[in-house]
Amino acid sequence: MNSPMLPADQERILAAIDVGTNSIHMVVTRIQPLLPAFTVIARDKTTVRLGDRCKQTGRLTPEAMQRAIVALKRCQDIAKSLNAEQIIAVATSAVREAPNGQEFLQQVEDELGLWVNLISGTEEARRIYLGVLSGMNFNNQPHIMIDIGGGSTELILGDGHEPRTLSSTKVGAVRLSSELITTDPISNTEFHYLQSYIRGMWERPIDEVRSQLKPDERPRMVGTSGTIETLAILHSRDKFGTVPAPLNGYQFSLKDLREWVNRLRKLSYADRLLIPGMSDRRAEIILAGALILQEAMTLLGADSIAICERSLREGVIVDWMLAHGLIEDRLRYQSSVRQRSVLKTAQKYQVNLDHSQRVAEFALSLFDQTQGILHNWSGEERELLWAAAILHNCGHHVGHSSHHKHSYYLIRHAELLGYNEIEIETIANLARYHRKNNPKKRHESYRNLTSKKHRKIVEQLSSFLRLAVALDRRQIGAIRSIKCQYLPDVQELRLLIDSSQPMDDCALELWSLDYKKGSFETEHGIKLVPVLRSSLTS
Repeated sequence: MNSPMLPADQERILAAIDVGTNSIHMVVTRIQPLLPAFTVIARDKTTVRLGDRCKQTGRLTPEAMQRAIVALKRCQDIAKSLNAEQIIAVATSAVREAPNGQEFLQQVEDELGLWVNLISGTEEARRIYLGVLSGMNFNNQPHIMIDIGGGSTELILGDGHEPRTLSSTKVGAVRLSSELITTDPISNTEFHYLQSYIRGMWERPIDEVRSQLKPDERPRMVGTSGTIETLAILHSRDKFGTVPAPLNGYQFSLKDLREWVNRLRKLSYADRLLIPGMSDRRAEIILAGALILQEAMTLLGADSIAICERSLREGVIVDWMLAHGLIEDRLRYQSSVRQRSVLKTAQKYQVNLDHSQRVAEFALSLFDQTQGILHNWSGEERELLWAAAILHNCGHHVGHSSHHKHSYYLIRHAELLGYNEIEIETIANLARYHRKNNPKKRHESYRNLTSKKHRKIVEQLSSFLRLAVALDRRQIGAIRSIKCQYLPDVQELRLLIDSSQPMDDCALELWSLDYKKGSFETEHGIKLVPVLRSSLTS
């Protein structure tokens, strides 16, 4: 499926397949080289159980290989229908360890013309790291990533630069379930043996991680893979009655995980199947997977874990982009994951970026000049304001009428990488309130902000965004710069405005400021007085 060389700025369609122990997963992505970024446009997953190998010989069974070939043919067909120029396939633990693993890969190549790259556990860990980097912002802080597969678990320590440790350990949810669990529900003897076995297997890789941490570092823990995502869904359903969307950034504690392990160990397979959201195959292996995670978190001293939905498949895409010169280095890719994601969304909805960037500059200028005077928000909130300013008008893609409401829904359902659910909700609400009504409890969008802190962010910072939009009312860059002058004695904020053209009286911008300043004045308990300086000095 290789195509001729395309121009460097042309979008590319690429597919990545992960031939795992339990399932075959595929993502099809659209790569935008100029950003650089990629969007997942299709996913496919088939449970093939390659890990159900012959007990006597360890060989892949003919039945499992046939299931895998059927699934890979389906992946090929989907990729072809979406005009993918290339399919990159990798095989991991089950194929790596089977005596006939290479024979299976040869069979795939002979029957499908698809070359599957067999990768080592360390290489698998490296690509998982790249995948996580494409979906989370590390802020140069150390993170420990854990990916629990069917046959192995990868543990990675990194801070957005080169990984400090990459390890792959032969503890996997399928492997342990088939080799060490024979009772249903699991007996106390088997449970304690399983726990001790996992602890013993974790000793070396966790010692390696600890040796690479500085004494004062408290790394954040990040989990990928179906097992950990399932645990997050079970936790969220149990605690809140809903499944978070996106799952990216969702957190649960070690304490809650322990409670789930204790619940699962008392249930039979039939009982586990009755849990909402539990598939047949996941019900078989969830206890072993949960125990692998519990022991890792316990030994690492991690109180909680956050979900990242990107992993090996996305890492394969990032690796391809690096190899093809579309990303200069990992750090450049990582450091701007949020910004690129926002700009990609703006591009998708045909936002007037010149106007949006001016609005963002005004909003951030107001934010910076009044910090410590009218508000005490920090860089994190500033970044949310920037994102909302860039995307505030994306609702025009749907229609002009009530476009602020359309903006809310488009942002809420966009794939904004690097942000967790509450941050995406905050950005969407800030954009929603750049015009018309102020935030009200009867508004569904505002009620979706379950955190008081984030409601306050929206209440205060949406008023900055309203003023910023007014300052570029004609969308021609009529105003060059603004300066805030605070007069505490009379509770007044003078907004000194410099126009771009000396003869421009900026009448429409001043009218719009006067029209929109009410929410700013009410929210901050201050009078806003705009002063056009150019007209005073000309």
